[in-house]
Amino acid sequence: MPLTVVILAAGQGKRMNSDLPKVLQPLAGQPLLQHVIRTARSLTPANICVVYGYGGAQVQNALQHEDVDWVLQAEQLGTGHAVMQAMSLIPDEHTVLVLYGDVPLIGAACLKKLVDLAAGGALAVLSVNLEDAAGYGRIVRDARGQVSAIIEHKDASAVELATREVNTGLMAAPAGRLREWLLGLGRENAQREYYLTDVVALAVRDKNRVEALLASHPDEVMGVNDKVQLAEVEACYRKACARNLMLAGATLVDPARIDLRGDIEVERDVYIDVNAVFIGKVHLGTRVRIGPNCVIQNARIGADTEVFANTVIENAVIGENCRIGPFARLRPDTVLHRGAHIGNFVEIKKSEIGPGSKANHLTYIGDSRVGSDVNVGAGTITCNYDGANKWPTAIEDGAFIGSGSMLVAPVRIGAGATIGAGSTVTQNAPEDRLTLTRAPQVTSGTWTRPAKLSPEEYAAAVARALDRPKK
Repeated sequence: MPLTVVILAAGQGKRMNSDLPKVLQPLAGQPLLQHVIRTARSLTPANICVVYGYGGAQVQNALQHEDVDWVLQAEQLGTGHAVMQAMSLIPDEHTVLVLYGDVPLIGAACLKKLVDLAAGGALAVLSVNLEDAAGYGRIVRDARGQVSAIIEHKDASAVELATREVNTGLMAAPAGRLREWLLGLGRENAQREYYLTDVVALAVRDKNRVEALLASHPDEVMGVNDKVQLAEVEACYRKACARNLMLAGATLVDPARIDLRGDIEVERDVYIDVNAVFIGKVHLGTRVRIGPNCVIQNARIGADTEVFANTVIENAVIGENCRIGPFARLRPDTVLHRGAHIGNFVEIKKSEIGPGSKANHLTYIGDSRVGSDVNVGAGTITCNYDGANKWPTAIEDGAFIGSGSMLVAPVRIGAGATIGAGSTVTQNAPEDRLTLTRAPQVTSGTWTRPAKLSPEEYAAAVARALDRPKK
């Protein structure tokens, strides 16, 4: 039976105290709603409808890349009213799965069970047992243990409030039957809203089977209404991701101190120290070691490479057996080949570093192609920007760049060339030759070191200097 997923995302989220709509609040670097859409997509539905309201343009703009039907709920008259807005897009023969844009941790396996129950003709609701059920609608069962109704907290009696089994809000139903039940909803309740949960009583009245599927863990159905709950959901998400990494073969020095904001793949025996942050798509090869306080975004790192502390890597491809950091920065479009060494306070941008090449200290390499077995000395800069355009530098195999050199692009350093320390190179350097540019060294026999002036002498000297006529 075809599936349509309806995601309710119209609420303002006043308790967030934020200008950002609730469903756009970030979880692991992505909007809450993005997580729900991704899970919905894993069920291969025929269609996904997102019911939006508050901050609609902002929500649509943030998720414009998603292939979903946007359905406006102009007036927020309750969850039942929200689902009504989408029903005109859903054929009767579909199964409808209702999700919430602020319940981001729900798993696909649980939802598949819910959909299967509905595909068999039942109205299927997802419930959970909570120690503290304050604020949640209660699952009401009859003498036979069958679900007879869901009573919202504000409308529940003292006996009903004692029930620990609560409604999560998630449900699935045959579209044709759900349409009928929605049309029968009223607003005779404390909130004066159309409650989606009231369709349960209507289904019972029609003698339709109602099934309550119990969620395996409360974390899976945690909702987000304020920044405290957002942090709690983030912690649960981080814990689950860390567990998956460890099961895949990674050693995490402290699973509570790793931050995952994307998709990370690890091979065997990866080692990750504390406070590492992974963003976007990251792949860590066998025996990769990540030091503390590193930030790695959209990168592929080859086997046996070690990234030392406080290194930032963004949109880079790193080969096997490389050494990077500490305090290094690899900017977008950087490629390191096997055995390259990038040391402390070295920045690489849009450059390719060949096998076995090294830049170990205080260096900037930008818009460059560096060959194999090149040594770049401390304090070297490729001067790639003339104020208007970026220019390339080519350093060929086996070249040696002395410390403190300025390579003014566009320029080529030939294979096996040596650049003397302190040189400013503005023309191509031939291969296998020494190239250096230095002013003659001067030693003065008459110069004396300045003596410290008194405050009065200093003030008079400054006045004389500032009053000195221009030449």
